[in-house]
Amino acid sequence: MKNNNRGKIILSLSIPLALLVIFSSLVGLLVPDMYSKETQNWIIQSTGQDAIDLILITPVLLITSILAFRKSKAGFLLWGGTVFYLIYTFVIYCFSLHFNNLFVVYCITLGLSFYSFIYFLYLNLTEPIDAWFNDRIPRKTTGVYFIIIAFLFYFIWLSSIIPAQLASDIPKELADTGLYTNPVHVLDLSVLLPGSFLIGLFLLKKKNMGYPFAIVMLVFFILMDITIGTLVFLMNRKGLDSDLNLLIIFSVLTLFSIYLLTGFLKNIEKNN
Repeated sequence: MKNNNRGKIILSLSIPLALLVIFSSLVGLLVPDMYSKETQNWIIQSTGQDAIDLILITPVLLITSILAFRKSKAGFLLWGGTVFYLIYTFVIYCFSLHFNNLFVVYCITLGLSFYSFIYFLYLNLTEPIDAWFNDRIPRKTTGVYFIIIAFLFYFIWLSSIIPAQLASDIPKELADTGLYTNPVHVLDLSVLLPGSFLIGLFLLKKKNMGYPFAIVMLVFFILMDITIGTLVFLMNRKGLDSDLNLLIIFSVLTLFSIYLLTGFLKNIEKNN
C-alpha cells in the first residue's frame, strides 16, 4: 500500500465509528425500554444485534483498521468488508426501528460507515488491487459460490413474498416483527444479491473489480452468517418460533466462506 496517508485516514474513520457502535450497543442493551415499541420478536433481534455489534463487529473493525494502518493489504480489504456490514446493519437500525433516543446516533453511524466505504472504493480505483493476488486464489470456486448464493436466496425470499402477495397477505416473518416491510428482503433483493451475482460473474471472467470485492463479500457473508445463526439461537432460547436447522446451515456457510477467504488472503503478494 503506497499511500502513507491512507492508513491514518482509515484509522481516523474507524475509531469514531467504533465508539458510535459501542455507544449505541451499550444503550440498546442496558437502557430499559429502549425497544419498548417493538414486538417481542424484534426486541430479541435488536438486542441480539447490539450484542453482536459490541462483542464481534467492533473488535473486528478496530483490528482490521489497525492492520490497514500498518500497511497490511489483507487488513485493508477485511476492513472494507466490515464497513460494508455496518452499512447494511445500520440501514436496518435507521429505517426499521421505531423512533427512539438513539435515532441521531444511528444516522451518524450509517453516514460514517457509508463514507468510509466510499473511501474504500476510491482507494480501489486509484491502485490496481487485482495485481496483489497470485494465480492460486480460489477464483472459480468463489465465483460459482457467489452466483449460487444469489439464486438460492432469491428463491428463498421470493418463495415467501410471492405467495403472500397472491393471497393479498403478508409473509409470516413480517407479521412476527410488526414491520411494514422486511428490511432484509429490501436490502437483499435490491442490493446484496445482485452484487453477489455480479462479483461472482466478475471473478469467473477475471475482471479486475472481482478480486477486492470478493473479499468484501466474503467478510460480509461470514459476519452476517454468524449474526443470523446467533439470532436464531437467541429466539429459540426465548421460546419464539425459530428453526434450529438454520443454525447448522449458517454455520456451514460461515466455515465455507472462511475457507474461501483464507484462500484469497494467503495468496496476496506481499511485494506488489
